[in-house]
Amino acid sequence: MTQPLLGARLSIIGSRGYPSTYGGFETLVRHLAPSLVAAGAHVSVYGRSHDASRRERHPNGVWSVHTRGVEGSSSSTLTHGLTASVHSAWDRTDAALILNVANGFYLPLLRAARVPTAVNVDGLEWLRPKWGPVAKRAFKAGAALTARYADTVISDAEAIRTYWATTYGRESVFIPYGADVLPPLGADRLREVGVQPGEYVLAVARLVPENNVDLLLDAAEQLNWKYPVVVVGDLSGTSPLESRLRTLQASTDQLHWLGHVSDQDLLNQLWQNCALYVHGHSVGGTNPALVQALGAGAPTIALDTTYNREVIGPEGVTFERSPEALAALIEELYDDTERQAQLVTSGRAVVEENYGWSDVLTAYEHTLADLLHRA
Repeated sequence: MTQPLLGARLSIIGSRGYPSTYGGFETLVRHLAPSLVAAGAHVSVYGRSHDASRRERHPNGVWSVHTRGVEGSSSSTLTHGLTASVHSAWDRTDAALILNVANGFYLPLLRAARVPTAVNVDGLEWLRPKWGPVAKRAFKAGAALTARYADTVISDAEAIRTYWATTYGRESVFIPYGADVLPPLGADRLREVGVQPGEYVLAVARLVPENNVDLLLDAAEQLNWKYPVVVVGDLSGTSPLESRLRTLQASTDQLHWLGHVSDQDLLNQLWQNCALYVHGHSVGGTNPALVQALGAGAPTIALDTTYNREVIGPEGVTFERSPEALAALIEELYDDTERQAQLVTSGRAVVEENYGWSDVLTAYEHTLADLLHRA
């Protein structure tokens, strides 16, 4: 049996490092890096350091390389991407997996160093309300450079694949995010939150406008906080939404705001035991939290977008972007355990068929092997 990645020196640039539970890219890297090592590759995952550059080897063989950058909501990704790309080029990497089109600015540098690149373009960052005009222009410029200089483009959703083909004339490899279909986990960790299994409505999202956590709070207020609501997520710094959550949490015992939850076991139990999981993300492509929720067995209702419909499939349930529509749907489904069970079953089937980690990791291995072969 051949091992096309045996001995290959691979870099992964664009995440917050390894191991990390911060977001979708970090979840991908946490699964992918050890898989590439098992396939025979020497894998360096670039992360962020506030003070000094350093390198460390983990027991599973993955190397973490920390490079410095300038911290800031817009500057952090760009500056850490620069220092990581420079280090990777200097380190004689055989190929690099780049995460986020913001790092497209450094693809000419890597090409000059003869480092072939595969870029996971993620979603359409320049459409996210959280970014200001300068950041949005930077993301669009990075995308244009990615279209021109990336050796391979990776899309995590078919709708994103179509966008890149029609907008930039670039074909891409479709590799979605992965998730596990989880067995029954129990509910013992819910005591830490103060909620009962099957009795709370859940949202898991960063507290940025495009994730529409405000929409759930508005719907809960329309229902006079009839049902307990659990919100998992935070934001670096302060925001009006965080202020609203603090105020509401002080005024009603029906709201449980947990902030960021890095404990995956607790998060999985929260998904598996909720009455409904409300997924309000509005900007594509495939959202990792949605796929994870389905695999965990959360009865899921999702904001009606092209990207969410692509994931949940024809048996999924969507809602319009209005508090009235969401409140009505929660009221309709909260006590309907039969319908909730149907959503759990269809969600698990979607993950098993389309988003299993084994298939995702194999697709990345084949894509990187092909990249090396063409170099």
